Amino acid sequence: MLATLTLSLASAALLTLGGCASHAGIETRASAITPAAAGIAASAPAAPALAADWWRGFGDPALDALVERALADQPSLKVAAARVERARAAVAVAQSADGPHLNGSASIDRERLSGTAIYPPPLGGTLMTLPEVKLSGNWEFDFFGRNRAAIAAAVGQVRAAEADRAAARNLLAAGVARGYLQLARLVDQREVASATQRQRQQVLALIRERVGAGLDTHIELRQGEGALPENRQQIEALGEQIMLQRHALAALTAQPPAALDALAPRLAALHPVALPAAIPADLLGRRADIAAARERVAAAAGEVDAAKAQFYPNIDLGGFLGLTSVGLDRLLRANSREFAFGPAISLPIFDGGRLRANLRGRSADYDAAVESYNGSVIDAVHEVADAIGSLRSIESQRAEQARAQQAVASTYDLAQQRYRAGLSNYLTVLGAESSVLAQRRLDVDLRARAIESQIALMRSLGGGYVAAGGKPAGAEIASAAAH
Repeated sequence: MLATLTLSLASAALLTLGGCASHAGIETRASAITPAAAGIAASAPAAPALAADWWRGFGDPALDALVERALADQPSLKVAAARVERARAAVAVAQSADGPHLNGSASIDRERLSGTAIYPPPLGGTLMTLPEVKLSGNWEFDFFGRNRAAIAAAVGQVRAAEADRAAARNLLAAGVARGYLQLARLVDQREVASATQRQRQQVLALIRERVGAGLDTHIELRQGEGALPENRQQIEALGEQIMLQRHALAALTAQPPAALDALAPRLAALHPVALPAAIPADLLGRRADIAAARERVAAAAGEVDAAKAQFYPNIDLGGFLGLTSVGLDRLLRANSREFAFGPAISLPIFDGGRLRANLRGRSADYDAAVESYNGSVIDAVHEVADAIGSLRSIESQRAEQARAQQAVASTYDLAQQRYRAGLSNYLTVLGAESSVLAQRRLDVDLRARAIESQIALMRSLGGGYVAAGGKPAGAEIASAAAH
């Protein structure tokens, strides 16, 4: 009872003196962005439940195999996984501070004892062996939540690291899909150029026949011959781009540069995927990068709480039990035992401003985390808006391009007929053919852009990611913003 009363009085005295070390006046300033400020209407439809393997929706087994290989072997994902394990280890370290600790020690010292100190003769002034065996322990009572806040901060970092890994996974899958799409576009473009080359060779054969028959001059012959090298150069340039794109895909999938030399996908093998035409209201909960930013806010809030708790008393229970003797032969005697236990309290009073500076730093980290979250939300909304806007525009462009392609194809057929009938020269045919080639290339580019915009939209919608617990986007922020 006396010990309890003494501890209570000491605690009261220390708490009174504790006014010298205060966190008054240090507060966080940032607040989370609202959906309305980000441009997300509350009445917008909910985000679609995208599959985690969304790329399979394009229906191309070769693409599926490449993405799966990248997700299994890409070193960047393994780095992200290692960061998750490191964050989990940090949680274990934080949790270890919230329980009892027990340590064992043993020592043997050979020491000359002073003859004029505490040891009387015959011990004083002699060389003796001093053995000691001890168990010591302590248990800190987390009355003010410092350890709990530190654990919450560490858990937030784990969740952020897990979300970062999911974001890296989605980004890698989108990168492989986009690279595969670009390779298909280049292969189709080379096919257009090759078809044009064959067509020009056929026309050149016709010109030679007409020159032999005296219907054309050598001017038309030289024009027909000059069109072939130009087209061959375009085919060679496309071949170089195809080679570079294959190498890039090989790097993304952690393979040697020559591993994909035989890969030649076609746009026709990629089937468009149905996607929403409006910005979803629950966008924030469907992106791993935003979830990571949100978890970092929660972690920063925990660090602020832990920094504030350092201003309050630290109370723990400690003690030890052991054997100590003068001379090794006496160590195991009953009278060699020693023990002690009791509570201890400590409170910072004057620390030169260290605790206040630490709290200001943690508060600034929290503000930075919130603003980083806000920036991620704004970027996400703009990415979705851009992807949807591009999809709508490309649909209109493809409709207009189809009409233009039909018109130039009719013009080219007519120019060929007139040339064969001797009613026009070969320059007319070349001009019409150039228009056809340009439209065929544009058709390939627009088809590729339509699928690329779909890939971008699926990536910006989160690529099938769902935050832990499926909580609303701003729920964690709302609670953390109370700081």
